[in-house]
Amino acid sequence: MVKEIEKYGIPIVHMATITTISQSVGANRIVPTISIPYPVGNPDFGEKEKDLRLKLVRKAVEALGTEVEESTIFKAL
Repeated sequence: MVKEIEKYGIPIVHMATITTISQSVGANRIVPTISIPYPVGNPDFGEKEKDLRLKLVRKAVEALGTEVEESTIFKAL
């Protein structure tokens, strides 16, 4: 589905814990996340993980604006 959306010129960032799966489905922009149940941080931790969530989202936005030719992993941490 990722490649189909990008065919229309809409960049996609796949935020995932297991980046090899992202690569196998053809995602071009990949941001590794933290854990399977809470990819961008556990919401129960509130302020404790705010900085973590902010870093991951900022990296995803940066990846959206980056031209890529092949699957690229953008590490936020």
